[in-house]
Amino acid sequence: MTVSIFYNIPSPSSSSLSSFSCSSSCFLSIASSSIPFSNPKKPIQLSLSHTSASLSDMDVISSPGLYPLHRCKTLHLVRHAQGVHNVEGEKDHAAYLSESLFDAHLTPLGWQQVDHLGKHIHETGLSKKIELVIVSPLLRTMQTAVGVFGSEGYKDGIDVPPLMVENAGESNRPAISSLNCPPFVAVELCREHLGVHPCDRRKSISEYRPVFPAIDFSLIASDEDNLWEANSREKNEEVAVRGIKFLNWLWTRKEREIAIVTHSGFLYHTLSVFGNDCHPSVKSEICTQILCLYIMDRISPGPNSIVLWADFLC
Repeated sequence: MTVSIFYNIPSPSSSSLSSFSCSSSCFLSIASSSIPFSNPKKPIQLSLSHTSASLSDMDVISSPGLYPLHRCKTLHLVRHAQGVHNVEGEKDHAAYLSESLFDAHLTPLGWQQVDHLGKHIHETGLSKKIELVIVSPLLRTMQTAVGVFGSEGYKDGIDVPPLMVENAGESNRPAISSLNCPPFVAVELCREHLGVHPCDRRKSISEYRPVFPAIDFSLIASDEDNLWEANSREKNEEVAVRGIKFLNWLWTRKEREIAIVTHSGFLYHTLSVFGNDCHPSVKSEICTQILCLYIMDRISPGPNSIVLWADFLC
């Protein structure tokens, strides 16, 4: 299968929050972007072995390829909107260690970013194409996901649960309806760096369910956050391995057009796996510029390897 990935993310060290993926350019036209050879610039094709956890077994394949459209998946990668931890961390990096930022919620500016992106995807018709929304089970990502891909308003008496109840996570926002929306599924594999920073620790699932009634938490094994450790932070390489595991899991899904609401660190380190054998300038573009990426499972039915193409659009 081939996966087109559309994203616009800064590197984790970037001080710019205005370049967050809620800019109107973060989603590209499906009609013009889903064909690998539509860009006149030659795509870069990389292969990654999944026979072991090692990320070093990479071979550059210079020849292009064509793949049937019915084997394609399209992923829309969205970084969460501005959270309170982003604001405090910009002032003082030590703030990331503060318990007051536990499971950080969105700022008012973050909600403005959510509204902007939600308006864009509804006006372009993209919201009608999304078959599934996958979300990292932290407050800021779930607020972003339901705000962007949910229905506008929730009214009592409608026989569907809301995606988010009123004023969830100090949002001062009305309830958000799940009416005519795709399914929302929470997945731990696409979480931010695990450990040390309280802002990246989640609440219990039993606390989340009443707040986000229409999000499916059934794939999360533990009610409490057993993945986060106070004294040990996940290494960048471990985030990347987890990201590849997440991409492999996506092959098991039947949906062809999927939105994923996650974190800048997760996106940065997962996408950094690709391009290790490229020129450094190409490597940096994969992680910092707007790209259309195609990932294909070359050997069916088992995902023995995947291929990444990067069509450079800017």
